[in-house]
Amino acid sequence: YHMPDVELVGVVDTDVDHGSTVANENQTTYFPNHQALFGKVDAVSIAAPTPVHYSIAKDFLTHGVDVLIEKPITTVLEDADDLIALADSNGLIIQVGHLERFNPAVVALNGKIDQPRFIESHRLSIFQGRCTDVSVVLDLMIHDIDLILNLVRSELKTVNAAGISVISGNIDIANARLEFVNGAVANVTASRISAKNERKLRLFQKNAYISIDFANHNITLVHPDENQSQGIIPGMKIEQLSFDKSDALDDELKSFVLAVRNRQAPLVTGKMGRDALKTALSIMSQIQETSQHLVG
Repeated sequence: YHMPDVELVGVVDTDVDHGSTVANENQTTYFPNHQALFGKVDAVSIAAPTPVHYSIAKDFLTHGVDVLIEKPITTVLEDADDLIALADSNGLIIQVGHLERFNPAVVALNGKIDQPRFIESHRLSIFQGRCTDVSVVLDLMIHDIDLILNLVRSELKTVNAAGISVISGNIDIANARLEFVNGAVANVTASRISAKNERKLRLFQKNAYISIDFANHNITLVHPDENQSQGIIPGMKIEQLSFDKSDALDDELKSFVLAVRNRQAPLVTGKMGRDALKTALSIMSQIQETSQHLVG
């Protein structure tokens, strides 16, 4: 990633062949286990399977290492709380890898969001056979959950959700309606068995409608303009904003390094990752209850 003043100390992978190949490609050292990095690194990026996030992150935090943890932060809320407390007590940094925060279309929303009242998101994916060991809620929907929580910035009041398993042993398509204390409502849909790939979010706020296409990096902004007497919506101006594709992962890693270097809160804190996980688990619990009622 060619970041200045950053040394890639090594790569850890339980697959020796894969780990060695990646290490060679990046001109660094391969390590067979993460414990071998203790005392050699200041910060790490943990991109291991979700069930081992907690144990690996806890090991590094215990040894004074800042961590970037792929989403979701953990599988169990208590584990997330433990990691956050451990980091706080030792003055360490946890950043959670909610990559969509670094999408240029999302970055461009800064200054344009003003108390959204209704949000609708669709994250649909052609089946790829990956991540079927977890619910689509933790695999895909959690991206939009994190974005919505960050946009609304209010306590969640109620969750109503439904979902079904179609081709895997876990939920493959899910829909959730989230109602917040401040009155905002979000309708969220995620599927990994779609005939097309789609990542879109639409939000309505006072005097504005905003549509975001994450895949194509563009925004449609509709807002009042007294000079617009013609057009599709009289009195409303429609703007199309497009952005060049960027490397969100590269931007995420650079943001993490900046937080580590300056000892400042990262863009996506451990608490934000924990809040997204809590909401996702609430949705999964609601789906399970609904399924049981249907069976009964």
